Amino acid sequence: MVPVLSFDIETVPDVAGLRGIHGIDASVDDAEVAERAFARRREQTGSDFLPLHLHRVVAIGALLRTDEGLKVRCIGEPDDPEAKLIRGFYQLVDRHTPQLVSWNGGGFDLQVLHYRALVHGVQAARYWEQGDEDREFKWNNYLGRYHSRHLDLMDMLALYTPRANAPLDELAKLCGFPGKLGMDGSQVWPAWRDGRLPEIRAYCETDVANTYLMFCRFQLMRGIFTPQHYAREVALLREALQAQADQAPHWREFLQAWPAA
Repeated sequence: MVPVLSFDIETVPDVAGLRGIHGIDASVDDAEVAERAFARRREQTGSDFLPLHLHRVVAIGALLRTDEGLKVRCIGEPDDPEAKLIRGFYQLVDRHTPQLVSWNGGGFDLQVLHYRALVHGVQAARYWEQGDEDREFKWNNYLGRYHSRHLDLMDMLALYTPRANAPLDELAKLCGFPGKLGMDGSQVWPAWRDGRLPEIRAYCETDVANTYLMFCRFQLMRGIFTPQHYAREVALLREALQAQADQAPHWREFLQAWPAA
């Protein structure tokens, strides 16, 4: 089988970058630096959502499905620097050449990873391949919106029409899956400031599990998975989460919100 990598990132404002760009000295605390950037952005656009290059990656969730089984966790360790997390993501791509699966990965996650990899000088030869070394990538690569090496489920299901986009949380719940638990993207920055990185990482992991379940349902709808294959994939994920549930409260909560039927 072609390996599948369902992924998601969580970000906070790049406070160090904002200090350098706007000449803000160390006497101003991080929260104030970020608030000034939010205010500037609201004045410019009406929204405090920062430009993508000013997002700092603090967690990358990854669910890897290969012939050897299924693993789901955040890349790296909680105290790893941003560059190491990003390098770990691209190393998975280098090692497995997986089909990437995301929810809005083409509109946020991958773009942030592009900018931040550039900032840190992270190499990712396989990801950026477009046919120079491997001819197959000329016609199907990770960068083409309509190519299949990266499947942005949100974009595909909306037929590439932004006004038709659906939120992962709501569509997952409509399909009988848990959806988001305990946190959403708007709460990551306050949680980060409170030192709750383990909660952010747990939230990121549940997002990639939801995304993979939506991918399995999509493959069933397309006829790529038979009903039996679909049931096996869903059962495989459930078993993987059950194996971690004793040490991971977020997986216990996830399973409780996901009736076996």
